[in-house]
Amino acid sequence: MNTTFFRHLALRALWAASAILATAGAHADDWAHRKNLSLDTSANGIEVREELTELPVLLRLHSGNFKFAEAKPDGADLRVFAADGKTALSFHIEHWDAANELASVWIKVPKVAPSAKATVAVLAWGNPAANAEGNSGASYATEQAFVIHFDARGGVVDASAAKLVMQSSAKPVAAGPIGAAAAFDGRATVELPTAPTIAAAKGMTFTAWVKPASAGNATLYEQRDGGKTLTVGLAGGMPFITAGGARVAGTTPLAANEWTHVAAVADGAKATLYVNGAVAGSGAFVLPELGGSASIGAGLAGEMDEVALAVAARSAGFIAALADSQSPDSLLVAFGDDGEEGGEINYFAILIGAVTIDGWIVIGLLGVMAVLSFYVMISKAMMLSRTNKANKVFLSVYKEKATRLLDPDSADAKQLADDASMLRSSVFRMYQTGLHEVASRVGTDPAARKPLSGPGADAVRATLDAAMLRENQKFNSGMVLLTISIAGGPFLGLLGTVVGVMITFAAIAAAGDVNVNSIAPGIAAALVATVAGLAVAIPALFGYNWLAAQIKNASSDTQVFLDEFLTRSAELYAD
Repeated sequence: MNTTFFRHLALRALWAASAILATAGAHADDWAHRKNLSLDTSANGIEVREELTELPVLLRLHSGNFKFAEAKPDGADLRVFAADGKTALSFHIEHWDAANELASVWIKVPKVAPSAKATVAVLAWGNPAANAEGNSGASYATEQAFVIHFDARGGVVDASAAKLVMQSSAKPVAAGPIGAAAAFDGRATVELPTAPTIAAAKGMTFTAWVKPASAGNATLYEQRDGGKTLTVGLAGGMPFITAGGARVAGTTPLAANEWTHVAAVADGAKATLYVNGAVAGSGAFVLPELGGSASIGAGLAGEMDEVALAVAARSAGFIAALADSQSPDSLLVAFGDDGEEGGEINYFAILIGAVTIDGWIVIGLLGVMAVLSFYVMISKAMMLSRTNKANKVFLSVYKEKATRLLDPDSADAKQLADDASMLRSSVFRMYQTGLHEVASRVGTDPAARKPLSGPGADAVRATLDAAMLRENQKFNSGMVLLTISIAGGPFLGLLGTVVGVMITFAAIAAAGDVNVNSIAPGIAAALVATVAGLAVAIPALFGYNWLAAQIKNASSDTQVFLDEFLTRSAELYAD
C-alpha cells in the first residue's frame, strides 16, 4: 500500500481540526457583510433525487454578486458559515483579483438535500481584524486523492489534503474555465511519481475540464502499477475508460475547441462516463487495485483544467452537481440577498458599484453638460416669458395710442419711456430705437419738423435691422450649449461605454474568468455612460425645440412691429 498517501490523509484530519478551532466561537454576525448561498436540486435547477454529502462547490464572485471594496484586498477576511450563521464551513480561495473584481472560491457543503432549493451557506466578509483562514485540504472529502489547480505562471498545485508532488511540462493558459488552465501540445504531460491508491471495493472517480483542439486521440489520465494500467482518454474525440481487458466507450464526442466537463466513474463491476454531467456511456468493468505512478494529458493536443481524482465511486447526482456548479452559467448555485439588507437586490447599486474610473470621468463631464444645459433652459425660459408678457402689454398700449406714441414730444411717449417695466419688452426697445432715429431726422420741435425723406426712412430701417439682429443674438445666446449637449452627449456617453466594454473584456481575459456572470456587470456598468449621455441629450433636445419656438414668436412679434412702425412713421412725416 502507498504509505505516503495515507500519511497525507492523516494530515487532513489535523488541518480540518485546526480550521474548526480557528473559527470556534465566530459566527456571521461578527462580520459587517453577509450573503446567503443556496443550491437548487429541484426541477428548476438541476434535479437531484439523492442526498449528496461533502460536495465541493465553486463560487464565482464578481461585481454583480459581491462587493470587493468591502472586503480586504486579498480576501483574507472572507468566511463561510453554514445556514445557521454559526457553524464554520471549510473553504479555500483559488484566485482573488480585487482590481478586476473576480474571484474563485471553493467551499465544501456537508449535505445537499434532494429535490429542494435551500440555503446551505452564508458568505461573510468585512472584518478588518480577521486573518486568512482558507484551507484547501479541508475543502474536499477524505476520498479526494488530488485536485489540480493550474497556476497562471505554469505551476501545478494539488489543492487536496494529499498535496501530491507533480511535475508539469504543459504551458500555462491564462483564460481557462476556472481561472488559469494548462495547454498540452501532444508531448507535454503532468507526471505523478507517486499515484493515489485505488481500491476496487471503493472505486474511483476521475473528473476534468477538457478542450481538445480536434477530435483526436489522447490520454487524459493513466495510472500504472507494474503490469496493471487504468486509462481514461479520448479516441476520435470519444471518451473511454479501460483497464486490463475491460473497456467502456462513450456515446457523446467532445466538441473541438470547446470546454467540456468529462468524468469517469468505476467500481468493481461497472464503469460510467459522463459529459457535462450527463451519462454518456456505461458498461461492465473490472477495476484493478492500483498504486504506482500516473500521468495526465499524454498525447493531448488541447487544454485541461481542474483535473481531479477521488478514490471512491461518485453517484450520478454528485457528478451532475459537480459539473453544473463549475460551469459558467450554473443552475445549481444561487446567491441570495445581502444579509445586512434583507431586501430585494438593488440593481442600481450594482450598476453604480461596477462603474470604472473612466466611466466616472465621462459621467462627470456629462454631469457638467447637464448642469449647463439646464441652466440655459431655465434662464432662457424665464427671460422669454418676461419678454413675451412685456411685449403683450406694450403692443396693447401701442394699438390704442399708435399715432400719439409716434410723436416723440407727446405726453404718452414720454410717459411710456419712463415706465421701467417696459424695458423687458423687445418690441418696446425697438420702438425706442426707431423713435430716436425718426426724431433725429424730422426734429423734436413740432413747429419746425422736416419731412422724413426716402433715404432717411432707409437709414431708419437699417438702424432698426441692426438692432433687431442684436435682439436675436440676445435671444439665441447660450443656445449653442444645448446643441452641443444634443449632439455631443450621446457620443460622449458612447465613448464611455466603448472604453468600459474594452476594459471589461481586457480584465476578463487577464483574469481568465469568461463566464457571463463576470462579464454582465461590467457591460451593464459601461452602458451607464450611454444612459447618462442620453439623459443629457433628451431634455436638451426638448428644451431646445421649445425655446426655439418661443424665440421665433418673439422675433416675429418684433419684426411685425418694425414693419408697422416704419410704415406709419413714413405716412405721418411724409412731404
